[in-house]
Amino acid sequence: MTSVLIVVFDGLQPSQVTPELMPHLSALAAEGVAFGNHHPVFPTVTRTNAASMVTGRAPGGHGLAANTLVVPDFQPHRAISAMEPELAQVAAKTGRTLLSPTLADILSTHGREYVAIGVGTSGNAYVHNPDAERSGGATIHPDFTLPRSLNGEIIERFGAWPPEGRPNTARMAHAVRILTEYILPERDPAVALIWSSEPDKSQHAKGVGSELANAALSAADEQLGVILRWLAGAGREADTDVMVVSDHGYSTISEIVELDAIVRAAGFPGGDTPGGVIVAANGGSAMLYVRDKDAATADRLAAFLMRQPWCGALLASEAVAPIPGTLPLSLAGGEGPRAPELAMSFRWDSQPNGARYPGHAPSTGGAPGLGQHGSMSRHELRNILFARGPSFRQALTVEAPSGNTDLAPTILRILGLRSGHPMDGRVLEEALAGGSASEPRQVAETHEAERPLEDGRVFRQAVTVSRVGNTTYVDQGNALAG
Repeated sequence: MTSVLIVVFDGLQPSQVTPELMPHLSALAAEGVAFGNHHPVFPTVTRTNAASMVTGRAPGGHGLAANTLVVPDFQPHRAISAMEPELAQVAAKTGRTLLSPTLADILSTHGREYVAIGVGTSGNAYVHNPDAERSGGATIHPDFTLPRSLNGEIIERFGAWPPEGRPNTARMAHAVRILTEYILPERDPAVALIWSSEPDKSQHAKGVGSELANAALSAADEQLGVILRWLAGAGREADTDVMVVSDHGYSTISEIVELDAIVRAAGFPGGDTPGGVIVAANGGSAMLYVRDKDAATADRLAAFLMRQPWCGALLASEAVAPIPGTLPLSLAGGEGPRAPELAMSFRWDSQPNGARYPGHAPSTGGAPGLGQHGSMSRHELRNILFARGPSFRQALTVEAPSGNTDLAPTILRILGLRSGHPMDGRVLEEALAGGSASEPRQVAETHEAERPLEDGRVFRQAVTVSRVGNTTYVDQGNALAG
């Protein structure tokens, strides 16, 4: 029976997958299917994309709008960080962390298991299987496990987790040991996932293409080699599909924008006050929540943002639309019960950094020259997906658009299981052995909006998306010159 192993490299860009930096991943990509036009969801932040991977839904559908967000049915007037235990508190109060079932939930209805292990943030790990206590399967993380009772067993058998480092190699090696000595041989789940925090942590710390980031890439790739050698030695290559993916691409920080302070100085009070605004900062983007979904306040806020030189794409939810100059939040899959009233991406460019990696954008945190993500930059909206195994074609590059929302429906197709729930992603038929050899028809669309401003200027923006059937991929979005 075929099983699926997902390996995630946090923040890995396609241009970083080279034989020099990542020989094991480069070889896997050449042997299997390379998806040459793969996309994260917007905002290009980790926990949102992790949720999209396991639900097959865009952010509006699964309800985890960003790394930092307001959950209206939890605390309507305060932004929270999507971490554990905050997400567990959301579940305790509202009855659910995500608004859509995960792979773990779906597999459990078929008597199968999803087991995830990761060394990234606690929030990222938590969203893979928030209902493990009820649905089965497991999540293993240095800070906690789901189910909670598993933590003592893991520590007793494998010892304490090593301290976090830069690169985070020791923790990843410990996770690989647990994967290859316990998860794969003993639990033998239908789907297993291992999440490396690199190169993300090192790129945040020292920048994209830095000596530290390159060392992190090579060390992470060596751990992939350990996993692949284990599969070969255990005779598991013939029945294991390996999918290697990243959650988002990357930019270099051009400047820091203290957005919350700027919005307050412009006369918008906090979210617990009538006419107030909550700023949920997310690196290269911000989710903005307006008290009582007041359309007049949202319009004033949008007009203020449009006057700023760092404002890029600006999307508005149905609750406050129409707002002149904005584009619909639904265009990026953000519309839903927990949607922000406005979502703003910082204005980006394609200038290279000192290591010749293109893409600069402002950020709500960090420091100029360091790495960041979250925006609608096309350099962040390109990530990686490679697949090798019995269910996939060999030595193939697919140029049709694909995205993180496609993982769940494709994995279910491989396992011969039906979801029974709506998904925004599609089955990547063109990559599957026995599937259609022709790439699917795609349509590119550019949506534009403009608004005359009080100072005589005109704000203009454009968002480009690609569509394959009913699935939408955001290619880029930015303010236009003029």
